[in-house]
Amino acid sequence: MTTTTNQTSAPSRRALLFGGAATVAGAAAGFAAGSGAGTAQAAETQPGGPLHGQETIAFHGDRQPGIQTPAPAFVSFLALNLILPEASSQVEQREILRRVFRLVSDDASRLMAGRGILADTEPELAANPARLTVTMGLGPLAVKTLNPGLLPGWLKDLEAFPADKLDSAWGQSDLILQICGDDRMSLAHASRALLKDLKPLATPHWVQEGFRHSRGSQDEAATMRNLFGQLDGTGNPRGDMLERALWGGDNLEPWVPGGTSLVLRRIEMDLDTWDQVDRPGRDFSLGRRQDTGAPLTGSHEFDSPDLRATDELGLPVISPDSHVARAQPREADEIILRRGYNYLEPDSAGLLFASYQCDVDRQFLPIQRRLAESDMLNEWTTAIGSAVYAILPGCAEGSYLGKELFAG
Repeated sequence: MTTTTNQTSAPSRRALLFGGAATVAGAAAGFAAGSGAGTAQAAETQPGGPLHGQETIAFHGDRQPGIQTPAPAFVSFLALNLILPEASSQVEQREILRRVFRLVSDDASRLMAGRGILADTEPELAANPARLTVTMGLGPLAVKTLNPGLLPGWLKDLEAFPADKLDSAWGQSDLILQICGDDRMSLAHASRALLKDLKPLATPHWVQEGFRHSRGSQDEAATMRNLFGQLDGTGNPRGDMLERALWGGDNLEPWVPGGTSLVLRRIEMDLDTWDQVDRPGRDFSLGRRQDTGAPLTGSHEFDSPDLRATDELGLPVISPDSHVARAQPREADEIILRRGYNYLEPDSAGLLFASYQCDVDRQFLPIQRRLAESDMLNEWTTAIGSAVYAILPGCAEGSYLGKELFAG
């Protein structure tokens, strides 16, 4: 029996799969030549303007990046617990921690520069860092292992607050890696690369991923919005005030020079019941107008709230129990840097509230106590996760995070 092959027919699946690169390329070229739509599509994908993917942030310096650095679109918080064999000595445990610091420092410097880590099986995924940053923080056990004499008094679980419903699944860990960037692909690769390298030394405790407005979707100086539609972070300090809040000065002392702290709270937001609140009710609960972010006593977002202003009935324009009134600093030390990220999952939605400050007890806790005591927004928000970390200082090129702190 003789089989006749039609020379003009399209390549078979077998030919496309096993016929080699030449067959596939020829078929693709033939399709493009015979299809006006294919030609138009090719023209639309030609390189255009500048790409954000090539933007990098330096890893080395006196302070770690990812705190004062402008917040990019995405974050992945990775919590890890150290693998410290019970029979190991303090010297051996410190050596394990030293290896963690060296690995993270080397990997972070490479990934932030757009290079794969050593023995990276997918270095192409690191080629577009898009302002990738990696920031490392320590829990109580890690600081004790590093140098017990450095353990700050505030590095412990926060006190219990009445409205909290904390789940240990989102609780304290020995280490945290905050990985931020404008590109989900490079961020995902960085997260996986770091976890692979740390696998013999630490185990994952939890991963929390969040998002802000995408790069280019609004002015970079604009304040982000949370899932309630509110501008989130309007009251952040700037200039000298920010410098002192994060790194100390005028009686605020960092736990080590160039170090600071992170409080990470997972705030669940009840979007369904919030949807039932009208705009005046929303504004009154917050103490600001949702559309502009202006305080109820002002016209613009950055106007200072006047908590003493009253209406024609003599009632406060801004309620003493509004979020703005409760969060407003009442002492010079009550200044923190808020850097929030939204999260949206099938069974939960809310805010990853990251607060940075030199001293948790003096800066963060007074504000949090007032909010826990009486904040109208508590009706729609619940803290379900909480952890506190000491952020290491930065390191010089050729060194690694924490090297100078092993003495003692």
